[in-house]
Amino acid sequence: MNIPQTNQKRIVIIGSGFAGLTLAQNLKGSAFQIVLLDRNNYHTFQPLLYQVATSGLEPDSVTYPIRKVFQHQKNFFFRIADVASVDTKRKMVVTDHGELSYDYLVMATGAQTNFFGNKRIEDLSMSMKSIREALDLRSLLLQNFEEALMANTEGKKKELMNVVIVGGGPTGVELAGALAELKSYVLPNDYPDLDISQMKIVLVQGAPRLLPNMSEKASAKALEFLQSMGVVVLLNKVVKDYDDHCIFTNDEQIPARTLIWSAGVMGQPVTGVGEINRGNRVEVDEYFQVRGAEDVFSIGDVASMTSEQLPKGHPMMASVACQQGIFLANNLKRIVKGEELKRYEHIDRGSMATVGKNKAVADLPNFKTQGILAWYLWMFVHLFLLVGFRNRVVALIDWAWGYFTYDTGIRLIIRPFKRKVVEPVGNPDKTESVNV
Repeated sequence: MNIPQTNQKRIVIIGSGFAGLTLAQNLKGSAFQIVLLDRNNYHTFQPLLYQVATSGLEPDSVTYPIRKVFQHQKNFFFRIADVASVDTKRKMVVTDHGELSYDYLVMATGAQTNFFGNKRIEDLSMSMKSIREALDLRSLLLQNFEEALMANTEGKKKELMNVVIVGGGPTGVELAGALAELKSYVLPNDYPDLDISQMKIVLVQGAPRLLPNMSEKASAKALEFLQSMGVVVLLNKVVKDYDDHCIFTNDEQIPARTLIWSAGVMGQPVTGVGEINRGNRVEVDEYFQVRGAEDVFSIGDVASMTSEQLPKGHPMMASVACQQGIFLANNLKRIVKGEELKRYEHIDRGSMATVGKNKAVADLPNFKTQGILAWYLWMFVHLFLLVGFRNRVVALIDWAWGYFTYDTGIRLIIRPFKRKVVEPVGNPDKTESVNV
């Protein structure tokens, strides 16, 4: 891979998400040679992918070139590579471009969508873990409306316009709110030939409340916000199947050509590293060292440090990943100096979710708030976490323009999305659909 051999200890970091990027940045000026591997040459701000999917932001507002982040950092090397496995005995990373030796290895490969073994839903639904998926979803939504213009029956028009979102976590709630604003303020102007009031946005949640990891007050307020915006929220419902025309829950059917899956995530570890738990995450100790693997660490969504307080590990959030990246960078510096390592102590910085203009919920360590104040806090935090000054300015301008006009002007089908063709499930003509 053409990485020069030096007298410096080499740290290989796999993944340039929040955890890997923060770690590499905080190792600047250290005595290490740092090698960062990723399959893309950019960092993606995943919390705002739903705004790319709903035409609120352009892709370059939520992505940033990795090389630009580190252009002034010495002893740093970046390579585009797919990591196939790790050989911990030989201390080698096996990639599609050959092998790379390491002194210390950090796995920060993040998370992937969890379809819970349902292959049909995996093939036919839309998810949002990458910029490509967000753009595919944007194209599909617009293509469906274009097709609805030429539909011969009212039933087919509704099927093409309806959108079902599975999962009532922050992603599902934020996406449902963004689509509701599109339905109210944008789509009627773009498609005057269609009766947009017939469009249904349905949010299906398997739990008894939305945002289950936040306070009950935040959950109730998010539900109130969504319902006031016309979103149909179905609680305690589990999606069983989908045939590209109809969503089948445990007791109902919903006609729709768009199913968005945000019902779960799981880690995506590299083969050959550590013990993998039920969440597909790597077990680590209080120093983020992978159990049973010498000089191998794991941080971010793929790492699982369990305790009595956190039996499922730390939340899979950007702020948590950044906190872990900073901590591990300081501990790696202590290793070089021969100092004793510190144990990780997690600081809960809270959770928040936005639903729409002036509508958000925030559970912070010292107080909880809902409404316009939470919305401003959400916007400030996300602007701060965006990588690059330009991205912050562009996002702020787009948000300001959308705030006053509700018109983003970027509803373009640049890369058409091709759907898979499948056989329908059962006989929809002989069954009743849910009244949404």
